[in-house]
Amino acid sequence: MTPFQPTTAMLRSKVRAFTTLTILFLCPLLRAQGEAVAEAAPLTLEECIARAMQKNFDLQIQGISTVIARESLNVANADFSPTFTATARRNLNQSAATTSRLDGTALNGPRNDNTVFSVGANQKVATGGIVSVTGNTTRAATNSLNSTLNPAFGSSAGVNLSQPLLRGAGSDVARANIDRSKLGVGIALLNYKSRVLTVIRDTENAYYNLAYARENLGVKGRSLELATKLFEENKIRKTTGVATDLDVLTAEVGVANARRALVQAEQAVRDREDALSTLIGELDFTRRPGEVKFGAYTDGAPSFDVVYKTARDRSPDFLATQAQIKQFEIDARTAKQAALPGLNLDTGMGYSAIERSYGDAVGNLPEGNGYNWNVGLSVSVPWGLHADKARFRSAKASLLQQETRLRQLDQALLANVRFSVRAVATNIVAVEIAGKATELSQRQYELQKARFDAGLSTSRLVLQAQDDLEAARVSELQTKVGLRTAVAELQRIDGSSLERYRIALPE
Repeated sequence: MTPFQPTTAMLRSKVRAFTTLTILFLCPLLRAQGEAVAEAAPLTLEECIARAMQKNFDLQIQGISTVIARESLNVANADFSPTFTATARRNLNQSAATTSRLDGTALNGPRNDNTVFSVGANQKVATGGIVSVTGNTTRAATNSLNSTLNPAFGSSAGVNLSQPLLRGAGSDVARANIDRSKLGVGIALLNYKSRVLTVIRDTENAYYNLAYARENLGVKGRSLELATKLFEENKIRKTTGVATDLDVLTAEVGVANARRALVQAEQAVRDREDALSTLIGELDFTRRPGEVKFGAYTDGAPSFDVVYKTARDRSPDFLATQAQIKQFEIDARTAKQAALPGLNLDTGMGYSAIERSYGDAVGNLPEGNGYNWNVGLSVSVPWGLHADKARFRSAKASLLQQETRLRQLDQALLANVRFSVRAVATNIVAVEIAGKATELSQRQYELQKARFDAGLSTSRLVLQAQDDLEAARVSELQTKVGLRTAVAELQRIDGSSLERYRIALPE
């Protein structure tokens, strides 16, 4: 028994059925696409960038990070803000019985009624020490007959200084947290700048990818028109006996393939529209982006030396790494100083007065007879200082690690600049060549079609020439996208896209 072999008529019937289903599916889709785009206003790249700067979620998140960094600096600055204290206390002590004639009481036990009001302030100073000022007033009443002043009002005022002499001494250590937080604010702003440059690059790519997808859809549409026209011509030529069933079938297969390519191109358009809308924060999927188009590139090939120098001076990632190295240098200095023994100087002085009223007690300061002063040294040395020395070695290792990362980043920056400069220069030439190739493919197709019309060629050769023309048009579009993508990446690396789109960054 011989295997079943489909006839030409059966193949042609299946192709016609597939073509009919494709038309039923595709026509409403294309009509809706054409109406939506036609109603929307043209969308420029500058408008997309402006919307992305306002609505892009990545930028909003990174912007919050800069706010957090600024608040961390405020927290660090608060270390040098004075702290004020105030207390009020009264205590009463009544003994059950007199136990000694020296108490000065007879019937009842000794009774003491004391009231204390005190205020104070302390503040960290640039040398790492802490200065504190205190003042208080007291009232002491008793039932003892031995008391010469009853009630007795007292006042005192004093100042004290606790100053580290080794560990924790010096302005570098005292201000280390502030200096580190200032660098942190700068790093947050540089990270925000880096995010802005990335969003600009991504938006440019999404914009030009959408332009490519729509123009590619137009190429597929023109290919479908040519394939349909060839199919209709072959059907007419068959009725006159010039074409065969194979010619008609070949042309009909070309129509089906062109429709399939058109459906896929339409899906790519929708995907690119959603990608652009997501980047610029326009998530209203009931409206489609308006007309987009390729902008002319007239700047010419870039200079490697100029781009590399600009990128090294302005690259936010490179500058942020340098700032992080400064932070690690601060950590290393602090850790080295913390590995010293603890030696503190504690000193203070004050005056006091006791009178018959609050006014007299306060008014007699500092002329009152009471005064005090103190001075002392305290030493604290952990055995071997093992933990502190280990922290210092760890800080030095972290600094070395970050310096190595900077050299790695510099090397990567050099390679990226070389790659991007080469990509721009190559794509400038590629765009010119691709345009010429499209012109030649157009002429090739026209000549092959003329030979077909004269009966000197076949449908297969015409379809091949049509495929070559479509491929040349798509290749030209791809080189245009490649050029714009390479330019966008180069301008992200050297930071020039900020000036190009007049974007002002927070300081």
